[in-house]
Amino acid sequence: MPSQHYHAILWIDHHEARIIHFNADEADETLIHPDHPPRHLHSKAGSASGTHRHGDKQFFHDVAEALQASQVFLVTGPSTAKDEFVAYLKQDCPELAGKLDSVKALQHVTDNQLVATGRQHFKAADRMRAQRG
Repeated sequence: MPSQHYHAILWIDHHEARIIHFNADEADETLIHPDHPPRHLHSKAGSASGTHRHGDKQFFHDVAEALQASQVFLVTGPSTAKDEFVAYLKQDCPELAGKLDSVKALQHVTDNQLVATGRQHFKAADRMRAQRG
């Protein structure tokens, strides 16, 4: 159950979001897909007037809801979706944005690699917080 875990890591692109709530011994994953995944992000790619469609607000809302149980989380992913999600949080969910620890570029990884990345990140981050406090 995610509410038992203090930390979470989110891997997001425009096609899916993988949220893993974890502690030192356990991890629980939630997978979220947008209702209408984009087929082409660049509507007029290659043209001077090319436009880039931004993330689906309902998708971002669903991801934010799944992150509510975490106390602190890390956002990762290979594309601009991670930055668009953070902008969404800051505008629409400022209380949840306050739980955001960091944003990191991360290519496609397995669930085990994602959990290991989260544990490594928060082990170092928690140690630094303890030294400041």
